[in-house]
Amino acid sequence: MKSVICFVALAASASAFAPEANNARVATSVNAEARREVFGKIAAAGAAFLPVAANAAVGESPRFSVFGLVGDGTSYSEGAAYGTDQSEQLYSPYSVYSPLGEKSLYKADNAEFLARKKAVLAETKKRLQKIPGYVDKKEWFNVKDELTRYMYETRGAVRSLSTSVTQKEKAEVFFRALEDTYGAATLKKGDVVKASNDKAIAALDAFSATI
Repeated sequence: MKSVICFVALAASASAFAPEANNARVATSVNAEARREVFGKIAAAGAAFLPVAANAAVGESPRFSVFGLVGDGTSYSEGAAYGTDQSEQLYSPYSVYSPLGEKSLYKADNAEFLARKKAVLAETKKRLQKIPGYVDKKEWFNVKDELTRYMYETRGAVRSLSTSVTQKEKAEVFFRALEDTYGAATLKKGDVVKASNDKAIAALDAFSATI
């Protein structure tokens, strides 16, 4: 009797799980079909937006272009880049700007431009004059910061204002003095920092006098 009861219980348990397994397989199959249908629609929609030019015609040789300089500049890979859509000549194939000319907004002899560069040199001198105080306090990090955070503007101003050989030579003397000052600050040599800084200020004054 007990054996019959156990057999019936096991059969009932097995029959209880059977529909769920079938349902799981059916659900998985349905989901897979739904995913394939969705992906198929997406692919079809994307293909509809592809330009006809992307497909080569029968018997047509492949079209190519190397940066718009060699080959067919109208090829699909180029579009209207590299100046083909510009009304005027470009500075280079990689630029969207025209060469420097009479119509250019930038003028090298512009009084406002010159005044801004001179202001940078004046500010540079003020910052260099702070360095001896930093040295006395052994604030080497301030010395190095002062020689880097604004001197990028200084180098740009000096380079742009150096038009003659004499000015370029004086600019090099100034730059070398700055480098010596920075190197001495790294080694924490206070006397060398002050001496190099004095040379930098003198070189800056000598350069400014030529402008």
